[in-house]
Amino acid sequence: MSLVIVGSVAYDAIETPYGKTDKIVGGAATYAGIAASYIYHPIRIVSVVGDDFGADNLALFTSRGIDISGIQIKPGEKSFFWSGKYHEDLNRRDTLITDLNVLANFNPVIPDSYLDCEYLLLGNLTPQVQLIALERLKGNPKLIVLDTMNFWMDIALDDLLHVLRKIDVLTINDEEARQLSGEYSLVKAAEKILKMGPKYLIVKKGEHGALLFGEGKIFAAPALPLAEVFDPTGAGDSFAGGFIGYLAKHGIVNFEHMRNAIIYGSTLASFCVEKFGVHRISDLDTSAIQERIEKFSELTRFTL
Repeated sequence: MSLVIVGSVAYDAIETPYGKTDKIVGGAATYAGIAASYIYHPIRIVSVVGDDFGADNLALFTSRGIDISGIQIKPGEKSFFWSGKYHEDLNRRDTLITDLNVLANFNPVIPDSYLDCEYLLLGNLTPQVQLIALERLKGNPKLIVLDTMNFWMDIALDDLLHVLRKIDVLTINDEEARQLSGEYSLVKAAEKILKMGPKYLIVKKGEHGALLFGEGKIFAAPALPLAEVFDPTGAGDSFAGGFIGYLAKHGIVNFEHMRNAIIYGSTLASFCVEKFGVHRISDLDTSAIQERIEKFSELTRFTL
């Protein structure tokens, strides 16, 4: 049994009010895989890069025990590259460059060793690619989590609605939930989205935490107040990796376990934002993670 993550492995260049980077390693599958690796193994990644993505960068995955036999390397081609600039309000950013490169024609190849997939995370890719990956996995994963964004709602809504009928958990932000549902109230938005296919909906609200809807219940998780936030890139993917990693470790999929999974996801995301790129999330120890989870517990504990 394994956790398979389908998503981008890429380069980013990031500018925030607190500094800027040249080209550094990024991508949804990168953040999610690293975050999940602190909780669960085996983790297997399906992605594509160009031959500009060096062996030292691939070692970032293998050093965390992540199987990269599903990462295609395209000779003579370049990896996906994104550049963005964040405002003082780090919830707002401007995309400066998007070079799809190898991702433009990504045709996911699923190694035979991945076909025992029990937990599947479909990162933010075109709905068509997400569907292809689902079909090629052949089996019936115990849990399928999908991330998407408003761009696909704008240009590929029919395909997105198709894939939503095949998944268990959808993770989107509050703006995307409102767009997908046509409702401003997140409670009403959740009611509509859950009728589209997912059994559970997670609405990410950045520095304001996350909401979980499902089984007729709602759970609100805070975000941990941090003294310094340098770069929010990859926080949502780190959240998703921590979330599905926790559920894979415990092997129980229900609302109560998802509450705990959200806290683990939020914890990993809180580390991610403390440095640029993957520099913080790739250099943690279990005691630091546990200490921060306890801080989350203190943050939400009260007595009537």
